[in-house]
Amino acid sequence: MEPPPIVPIVIGTAGHIDHGKSTLVKALTDINPDRLKEEQERGMTIDLGFARMTLDDGRVVGIVDVPGHEKFIRNMVAGATGIDLVVLVVAADDGVMPQTREHLSIMQLLGVSRGFVALTKIDLVDAEMVELATEDVSDFLKGTFLEDAPIFPVSAETGAGMEALEAHLRRMASEIEPRPATGVFRMPIQRVFTVRGFGTVVTGIPVAGEIGPGDLLEIVPAGLRGKVRGIQAYGQSAERARAGHSTAINLSDVGHSEVQRGMVAAAPNFYAPIRMVGARLTALPSLARPITNRMSIRMHTGTADVSGELVLLDADELNPGETALVQLRMKEPTVCAPGDRFVLRLLSPAITLGGGVVLEESRYRLKRFKDFVLSELSHQEASLGSPLTLLESILARRGMEACTALELSTAVKRPTQEIESYLGELIADGRVAAPGDSGRFLHVDRLAEALVSLRAVLEKWFAENPTRQLIDLRDLRTLVSFEPDFLSLLIAELTALGEVEALPGGRLKSLRHGSKLKPEQEALVQKLMACLEEKPFQPPARSDLPEALKVSGKVAYPILDYLVDSERVVHIGGDMYLAASAIDRAREAIVKSFERHGHLEIPDLRDELGTTRKFLIPLLEYFDAQGVTIRQGAHRVLKKR
Repeated sequence: MEPPPIVPIVIGTAGHIDHGKSTLVKALTDINPDRLKEEQERGMTIDLGFARMTLDDGRVVGIVDVPGHEKFIRNMVAGATGIDLVVLVVAADDGVMPQTREHLSIMQLLGVSRGFVALTKIDLVDAEMVELATEDVSDFLKGTFLEDAPIFPVSAETGAGMEALEAHLRRMASEIEPRPATGVFRMPIQRVFTVRGFGTVVTGIPVAGEIGPGDLLEIVPAGLRGKVRGIQAYGQSAERARAGHSTAINLSDVGHSEVQRGMVAAAPNFYAPIRMVGARLTALPSLARPITNRMSIRMHTGTADVSGELVLLDADELNPGETALVQLRMKEPTVCAPGDRFVLRLLSPAITLGGGVVLEESRYRLKRFKDFVLSELSHQEASLGSPLTLLESILARRGMEACTALELSTAVKRPTQEIESYLGELIADGRVAAPGDSGRFLHVDRLAEALVSLRAVLEKWFAENPTRQLIDLRDLRTLVSFEPDFLSLLIAELTALGEVEALPGGRLKSLRHGSKLKPEQEALVQKLMACLEEKPFQPPARSDLPEALKVSGKVAYPILDYLVDSERVVHIGGDMYLAASAIDRAREAIVKSFERHGHLEIPDLRDELGTTRKFLIPLLEYFDAQGVTIRQGAHRVLKKR
């Protein structure tokens, strides 16, 4: 018989120590969530407990029982990750207690929005006390997501009220929209242990994606990789692990001693350990004092718990109940993604400060009160609900950095095929560009800004060099702040727009600028050509031309560069320039020498050209570079075409 289908929904308990959370779970599921011997002996939940409950239609949902003692808030937050519905447990004989308040605050900070209250232990008090306790709880819930939630007085020991509570729980669980399994797989690790004959097992509640046996997983930040050998969900074998299932995964090639709670089991290459995140933080309304800049904190996200400092980006201090944009700078690497919820606690004394949502994995330290930083983070925040919008936001924030689909897939935490589809939509809408055939993408606004900057540089350079038609790419790179690869993309875009032409030898021709010579410069052109052609293979060096022409270098050199641009003169290297006609004559002589000797006979070639070794060696090296000749041992031969 096939096992009952599992619904990707997780129910969680919350509440003060000794208010009957574990007893309630056992009464609902007949499973004792306290798995540790110490827990069972002391009657106090220390770590997370798990159980399963079958709905009326036969489907199975999971229950996470969290510890109530304030010493184990870390474990409580780890268990709260992935909860869809909470049962807040309050004992009728105690009423609302410190961890009742803190647990509810944490649930609210983590984005839980559904639940109700179980008023337990009514068998220990009289009816009047039950009524007073109910009023106390109702007053406490005002202003929270449970303000209008029902309160069920129950006794897990006698069964009083349990039927109504269970019916309501089943109904709420049935009405919750199951969590989608979109994105790439990620599971914050809650427990790790080893099973004889099987090896390492990691458990948790996946927050995105799905995987199956044979798939490769990476343990981050440990950098370990192993294949999925088997999967269990709520104690039964499963074909897939997916978001919303409380899951146990058996991994090969991973030692259990190398893995610990707080790490993440994820699809390889998508998640990297980080030490800084940009976030939206909300301070608890109940705080006794403001949150201040550079405060030492502990950040709880997923199952991780790391220390660091809080930097307020748009406020001098954060008063109770207020929100702010912040950067969290951690001392230890952790793993999270845009959209993840987190809780902040003061490092000492350990009190909950607030919580919020991660907006970005920060690549740099963000500066306070900078308009562009705040604007970009706000735009990122508005993009979290849509992968397509988030993709556009990330591209806009990357600035002058063109990204591959794989790099964007890693940034958005979505499969590459899905990202390529989104890129197609954004390109069709005119919001993203893909210059040239590079396979790289950038936001059209950033491309436009970069092109404006590059055009301005070219305009200025050609204005300062009116005789020039070409600019050497090496010179252009010194004038711009772009990385070489990004500059190549921009040149490809200007080429496609018909504004420039890339020429051999690393030269760029502007099709928007023509060389402009004055009459006296026209005369100097003829004089300089005559000077080079008088002794074509022993011409004056560049540095000697001003004296030969009886002009200054400031006058002579622009004319020489003009002739090189117009291909009437060829720079063969160093300080040596030859007329183009001399280059053609030398090429013919090289071919004839090869035909006579089967290789280049250097003395014969030197005599035929009427030159010296000083000029011949650079000339031969020029033809090597042009692919006309090639060295073979002690000789040069014509390169085969």
